[in-house]
Formats: sequence, C-alpha cells, structure tokens
Amino acid sequence: MKKITINIPEYKKSEGFKFNWQNGFEISFINKDGQGIIKANKEGLKSLANHLLNMAQDEVPDNYHIHLDDYGSLEEGSNELIIEKYK
Repeated sequence: MKKITINIPEYKKSEGFKFNWQNGFEISFINKDGQGIIKANKEGLKSLANHLLNMAQDEVPDNYHIHLDDYGSLEEGSNELIIEKYK
C-alpha cells in the first residue's frame, strides 16, 4: 500500500473554503449522453482529492457546495461541476 500525504486547508467559517490546487492541474467535466465524465491529469486528480477531503471536515456545514467551471478551474468547453456536502 502506498501512502500519500495531502495538506488540507483548515476550514474557518469567517474565511470560507480555501482551494488547494496542484501546480499544472488540468481537469475537464463533460456531460455526454447522460453520463458525467471527469478527465484529469495527476495534478488535477490530487487537486480534486484535496477539495473532497477539505469539504469532509466537520466544520464545513451541510449543504455547502463548490462550483467548478471553465472560467478558471476546468478546461475550456467543460460543463459546470457542482460538489455539495450533505448530512
């Protein structure tokens, strides 16, 4: 088993969600024929893993969500991807 260490930004309500992007990340999200397809390079996958673990913190409230789109976080032509925490 391989161990990977990921630094998760501490969530503080007063500061909001802090993204921790890996240098050189590339992520695209395409909705094709009713299926959502996420394509990412290694840095993109690590970035997504960080965001998911970040949202899993107890301090992040239920129903909190992030929007990823092609205006800065996803590759051009991607559909918007919304990730929401519940319960």
